[in-house]
Amino acid sequence: MSRILIVEDEKIIRTALKRFLLKHEYEVDDIDSVTAAIPLLEQNTYQLVISDLRLPGGEGTDLIPHAKHTPVLIMTSYASMRSAIDAIKLGAADYIAKPFDHDEMLNVVKKLIKDDPLTTENLPSPELISSTLLNGSCAPIQELNKRINKVAQTDATVLILGESGTGKELAAKSIHQLSQRSQASMISVNCAAIPESLIESELFGHEKGAFTGAETTRNGLIEAADGGTLFLDEIGELPLEAQARLLRFLQEGEIRKVGSVHSKRVNVRLIAATHRDLKTLAQQGKFREDLYYRLYVMELRMPPLRDRGDDILELAEVFLREQCQKHQASLSFSHATKETMKKASLAWQCTRTTKRD
Repeated sequence: MSRILIVEDEKIIRTALKRFLLKHEYEVDDIDSVTAAIPLLEQNTYQLVISDLRLPGGEGTDLIPHAKHTPVLIMTSYASMRSAIDAIKLGAADYIAKPFDHDEMLNVVKKLIKDDPLTTENLPSPELISSTLLNGSCAPIQELNKRINKVAQTDATVLILGESGTGKELAAKSIHQLSQRSQASMISVNCAAIPESLIESELFGHEKGAFTGAETTRNGLIEAADGGTLFLDEIGELPLEAQARLLRFLQEGEIRKVGSVHSKRVNVRLIAATHRDLKTLAQQGKFREDLYYRLYVMELRMPPLRDRGDDILELAEVFLREQCQKHQASLSFSHATKETMKKASLAWQCTRTTKRD
């Protein structure tokens, strides 16, 4: 029987939630503060911690390091969406808004206990982590790889920011390969490459006769990613109508084909990427603000090559090895070529330093 710890200072809510979970055959302990919860976490083994965000003696997120591998579900009010997002960034497994629907709470509890990715036996091996993360030895890439490994162990939505060519799709693939969804599909979509008139049909599918040319019923790319990961590159190019559909998918976990009156539940982890400033686009009315905050749960920023120092040599060696394997050749860089690349990297850094000064 799974054991759950409830940390909630409002007795009515705490008692009602405990009674509800006991009814569904969970073993439950309950307490009213962070201070009182910490000894329980040290003395007992729990499969889940459900905590209010605002508590006497601290915040619910203060329990995350004490919970170690046990997922922490944060409860917060609808008015505190920004705080909920911050909780995810601090390591919460998920959040739920109060007042919550009983079915919604039960679904989240079952998901976190069943799919808990932070148990020791489910953590990725050091060999897999080493082979999956991004190449590079500079400090920005090392920090980025730490964050990739961390966010991969959650099911949170990830927004990857960075200039074109900085490896946003590679980061998305790393997250997928290190996650519990690695055995399922990762579907990649470049939102800028699909005509605006077709993007909703491509993502959500369509029914026969939904529009001119829709001669058969077709499943969309989101449904194709069911159980796995959907990567939406250049999400800043997504039309507003498609943004509204995507928002509903993120909120409800449901999709509805174009031309259909029926919805279907799907289990898809979303990773989005863009080189554009979504917050500015939202202020200009070109990107939905509510969607922006739904995407801005876990953020990764890709450093440009000019900020990566001698990584230029390491990356060049990787690309050369790949091409040699592809063409069955044996080549290497000359000393002069390596020196030229080093000088180019140094020149970029000096230019940026001069501009800042």
